[in-house]
Amino acid sequence: MNPNPRYLVIGAGLAGLSAAQTLRQAGFSADVVDKSRGVGGRMSTRRGDGWTCDHGAQYFTARDPGFRAEVARWQQAGVAALWSPRIVVIDAHGVREAGERTERFVGVPGMTAPARLLAGNLRVQTGMTITGLRRDADGWRAVCAEQGELEARFDGVVLAVPAPQAAPLLAPASSRLTTAASRARMEGCWSVMLRFDEALDLPFDAAFVNDGPLRWMARNSGKPGREGQETWLLHASAAWSESHLEAEAERVAQALIDAFVALGGKPPQAWSAHRWRYAITESAVDGGCLWCPDEALGLCGDWLNGGRVEGAWLSGRALGREMVGSFEALAR
Repeated sequence: MNPNPRYLVIGAGLAGLSAAQTLRQAGFSADVVDKSRGVGGRMSTRRGDGWTCDHGAQYFTARDPGFRAEVARWQQAGVAALWSPRIVVIDAHGVREAGERTERFVGVPGMTAPARLLAGNLRVQTGMTITGLRRDADGWRAVCAEQGELEARFDGVVLAVPAPQAAPLLAPASSRLTTAASRARMEGCWSVMLRFDEALDLPFDAAFVNDGPLRWMARNSGKPGREGQETWLLHASAAWSESHLEAEAERVAQALIDAFVALGGKPPQAWSAHRWRYAITESAVDGGCLWCPDEALGLCGDWLNGGRVEGAWLSGRALGREMVGSFEALAR
């Protein structure tokens, strides 16, 4: 048994970063790789000339004591803040106040900020697409689309990616984890970012929409720490997104903008669209995370733990702790 184990974490979203941090705090080595250009996964912020807009996760809650402590650390570091928007619910019967007292937090100056803080003291490589895994006598080896087979050997592998992306990587290695990943159904979500030359005079800052193609809209430029042009974010419903997943961005944007205007908004001066192919977990797998010590393979992610930012962080931490405990049990 390697006295100084080295693990590969595939996925630099909040779950993967949380798992890697937990391993690092226990004195283990963790290499994090991600196919995207940056960290954060769906905690994403699009930036342009004079504007920014969070186009993935819109906010996060903190109910678990451990996650509340982590969010407090983020706040102290200046990368998260409480967001208190005027929220309404819009449905076929009209508009009503949300009538809730949920504490909502956002990253500052964008939703990627907490992930960047977590990644600050980790070995993270972006722009790396892992296409294959195999195990030999020396440990796990990974194949990368951009670099071929990596030279490093790993004592274990964590997959912190959406279930449909994890399943094909797991298929040659673990029937149990492949089955778990294959059972989870993830739905897509279309996101449209709107830019305006002037602030919109609307009697709310965000709305849950339960009628038509939209499910959420929010004044992104009204979140703490935001600067620049007035921006609004529109998210389509899961059902509408799934039925238009392969539609052209122009057609999608026009449909969502029309719905926004019908609810009191205005046509934007400019827009950008983004398709999240795997965004919403319809039926999460119970347990929070999965670790197979005999195979030295693990799964974590929001899809295993309720589909929220908080769930992603807790899933990664739980998996990291289980891995540490498994190693210590073998060492005894």
